[in-house]
Amino acid sequence: MLDIKRVGIVIIGRNEGERLVRCLASLTAGFSQLIYVDSGSTDGSVNAALSAGASVVALDMTVPFTAARARNEGFDRLRKTHPQVEYVQFVDGDCEVSQAWVPSAVNFLDANTAVAAVCGRRRERFPEKSVYNMLCDMEWDTPIGEAKACGGDVLMRVDAFGSVYGFRPDMIAGEEPELCVRLRFAGWKIWRLDQEMTLHDAAITRFGQWWKRSRRCGYAYAEGAYLHGSHPERHRVNESRRVWIWGLGIPLVTAGLVLALGTSGLTVLLIYPLQFFRLAMRSSQPGKKNWWHALFLVLGKFPEVVGQLNYFYNRVTGNVAHLIEYK
Repeated sequence: MLDIKRVGIVIIGRNEGERLVRCLASLTAGFSQLIYVDSGSTDGSVNAALSAGASVVALDMTVPFTAARARNEGFDRLRKTHPQVEYVQFVDGDCEVSQAWVPSAVNFLDANTAVAAVCGRRRERFPEKSVYNMLCDMEWDTPIGEAKACGGDVLMRVDAFGSVYGFRPDMIAGEEPELCVRLRFAGWKIWRLDQEMTLHDAAITRFGQWWKRSRRCGYAYAEGAYLHGSHPERHRVNESRRVWIWGLGIPLVTAGLVLALGTSGLTVLLIYPLQFFRLAMRSSQPGKKNWWHALFLVLGKFPEVVGQLNYFYNRVTGNVAHLIEYK
């Protein structure tokens, strides 16, 4: 039986409403070490967390907000109030945690002392509500076993997390894979179990939301490659290269050919439908999912290259990055 004093919970959120209520309800049965980090909510999230018995950390919103900074501050509060904690379960406020997850994850880490972080299956609550939710549900379905990275929902060893100084607080996206790079460099392993972990509510119903989320992804690829793109890691280098080729390189080549040859230069753009069919044909998704998946993989390169350009503009100008929010 799990000794709940060994595990602390850190939830982060802003204006998650009923999603946060469900998240808290999934965790309050037995966990007293519950920390909720709020980033300027105006919807009663703080009161909901207090009513559930959580200790609340209200972020100073005069400092640029990031999820990485929120998790770090929640972790610091947890260590101060519950220094005996061995494991920390990070969870986003728009997720519910499976009742069986934390005990199983703790048992796994107890038996595998070289593993620093373990995650399981994250599912979308309403994948049928929009094509964008469906795409998120497909995105979460990653291979089982030893992994290179985890997401925002993860159980970590407190000592391992602290030994690499937690998340980089200035990263607006991609902070979890970046943390895992440093953990693996320090000799730790990351693992994914074939077990239900969380239900996530992306609540993406509009194309504009998907575009912003994809732009944030491109930004994260650019920063990840900048930080850890050298050998041997080559972190996010391949992803960034594909973004530049498909999102900007081919359009620029097409523009050049149109200037040189006229409208016949537009035939280069046929590479996009060809890529779409190639991706759809090799996809393992059932039914129409493979077609939607392929379509948005191709379309996604355009907002992703905008995100890459945003990152390099900020680096050149010294601008402070601000969160790219899609909800």
